[in-house]
Amino acid sequence: MAIRQIQSLIPAHPSSDGDGVRIQRVHGFNNAQFSPFLMIDELKSDNSADYIGGFPPHPHRGIETLTYMLKGHFQHKDHMGNVGELTDGGAQWMSAGKGVIHSEMPIMTDGELHGFQIWINLPAAKKMQPADYHDFQSDVITQYRQDDGSLVRVIAGDLTIKGTTLAGPLQQTGVPVTVADWQADNPARFNSCLNPDFQALLYVYRGEIDVEGTTVKAGTLAILGNGEGLALSANEQAGVLLLSGLPIDEPVVHYGPFVMNSMEEVEQAIADYQQGTLA
Repeated sequence: MAIRQIQSLIPAHPSSDGDGVRIQRVHGFNNAQFSPFLMIDELKSDNSADYIGGFPPHPHRGIETLTYMLKGHFQHKDHMGNVGELTDGGAQWMSAGKGVIHSEMPIMTDGELHGFQIWINLPAAKKMQPADYHDFQSDVITQYRQDDGSLVRVIAGDLTIKGTTLAGPLQQTGVPVTVADWQADNPARFNSCLNPDFQALLYVYRGEIDVEGTTVKAGTLAILGNGEGLALSANEQAGVLLLSGLPIDEPVVHYGPFVMNSMEEVEQAIADYQQGTLA
C-alpha cells in the first residue's frame, strides 16, 4: 500500500474577517491540489477583543462551510430560520447553494476560544441548489480511542483505521469528503487508509507531527500526494485536522463570499444580493 508523502507545506497567515475577527488563514482557491477544499480559518484566542464583533449577517453562494469548535461556542442564525449554537467539540455544516444570508457569533468558554471554519467547493451542478444547514453537538461526533491513548474524532465522511470503518455524523455533503481530528497527549501514531481518488490535506493546530520523515509544525497545512495509506506520528502533544475529498475539476472564480465557475456568475450573485433575490 502506497503511503502518502508531503508534496508541499503552506503556513497559515494572520488575517481578519467579519467585524474585525482575527484569524489564521490558509486558502487555495485556485490550487488544484487543494480541491475540493477552498480555505481553512483557525480562530484561537484567550482575548475576547479578537472576535467580539463576530460575523454579522452576510451572504454566500456556491460553497459549503464546516465549522468545528474545540473550545468555545458558535451561534448561527440564517434567513431560513435556523438557529444553532455549538458547544465545545461540536460541528455545524451549511450548504449555501443558490444563496444564504447568515450570521455567526463566536463565544468564549472557560477563557478560551479555539475552532475552525472550512470552506468546501460545490460542483457546478449543485451551486444553485437550495441552501441547507445541520449542526452536530459533541456527543454525536464519532470517536475512537487508540491503544496509545490518542483520540480520533470523525466529523464528516468515513475513515478506516485497523480495518474498521468509522462513519462521521455528517454524510450529506455536495462532494464526498472526510474530515477528522487526531488528538495526542503523549507519543502516538496514527495510521489510516484513505480513498485513493481523494486528495488529502493536514492542518496541524497543536504541537508538531512527523509525516514520513517530514516535520509539520502548528499553524501549517501539509498537502499530501497520491496513495492510499496515511502514517503520522507525534513525540508529544499534537492536534491535526485531516481533510480528504474528491477533487472538482472545474474553474473556480472567487469574489468575497461567492465562489462560482465564471465571473458572469459572480456578478449575477452580487446583483441578486443587491436586489434581495439571492436567497
